[in-house]
Amino acid sequence: MKVSVVVTVFNEADNISALLDSLLKQSRKPNEIVVVDGGSTDATPLILNKYQDAHDHIRVISEPSSIAGGRNISVREAKYPIIAQIDGGCTAHKHWLKRIVRPFKDNTVGLVAGFYKMETESSFQKALAPFLGVPPRHFDPRVFLPSGRSVAFRKSVWELVDGYAETLDRAGEDTIFNYKVLKAGIKIERVRDALVYWKVPSTYREALTKFYYYAKGDAQSGIWWHPAQRLGTHNIKITGIFIRYILGFSLLFLSPLYPFLFYLLIVGFIFYTAWAMWKMNDVIDDFYAQLIVPIIQISSDVAIMAAFLTSILSIRRLRRTWSV
Repeated sequence: MKVSVVVTVFNEADNISALLDSLLKQSRKPNEIVVVDGGSTDATPLILNKYQDAHDHIRVISEPSSIAGGRNISVREAKYPIIAQIDGGCTAHKHWLKRIVRPFKDNTVGLVAGFYKMETESSFQKALAPFLGVPPRHFDPRVFLPSGRSVAFRKSVWELVDGYAETLDRAGEDTIFNYKVLKAGIKIERVRDALVYWKVPSTYREALTKFYYYAKGDAQSGIWWHPAQRLGTHNIKITGIFIRYILGFSLLFLSPLYPFLFYLLIVGFIFYTAWAMWKMNDVIDDFYAQLIVPIIQISSDVAIMAAFLTSILSIRRLRRTWSV
């Protein structure tokens, strides 16, 4: 069983060497590594070319593209029938490839969801991590769906579902890909110990950018009901955020007429921030990180609502190239 490892990168000069080194040190060696550089303006192309010159099985393709476009290029150019995918900003556990391709010994398996460990150092990162990914304690092998940073699939599956949707501005392509795989009835296996290590954003600005583009991708995907998540889709959850804030601002605007509503608003705010801390209590054991959680909760709410509104206002200009 021959395997192509594919990577899509953009301005990853600080991380790309660590990623490629981790792939070269795998206990199960990849038959080839295909890296698509989406138009980096830093030293990424120079570093990639050095690795390509030093290793015959590394191929670098430089072509300005979106994340989805880069993913499609890498899979299209891959030589082998099994595709293992990892992202820039990550490194692979030494047994990642061996573990993530093992289920393909069963010919009925079409996609394998690996997992990821979120690397954190500061209290801010520890508070942020559960908002951006799935903590190990919340991993459910029955319904977990892969991220593009740790997934493997047959190339024939990618062809069957018409690849990654390139109509999205930046993020959400893996959500749509997973949705189409489920709708097609393709068998999915989950392998918790097929790990990659993912660096959690270290700055507030980078975190807000993540929230914004993730939510924008969700809105553009148009997925409200999901075969695995059912009514627990991101878009339904975003609707819930809007309802909470509409209710809160309604209480604020009416409080001059009905002063007791202001006190009700204060109680609601205290409850909301306490709830944000409580729901993360089982996955955050850093005291200072717990104190940061309410700030991240409210900041993420604002970024998500802004992204969703931006997408809804421009949705008529988007043309879907995938069917539901």
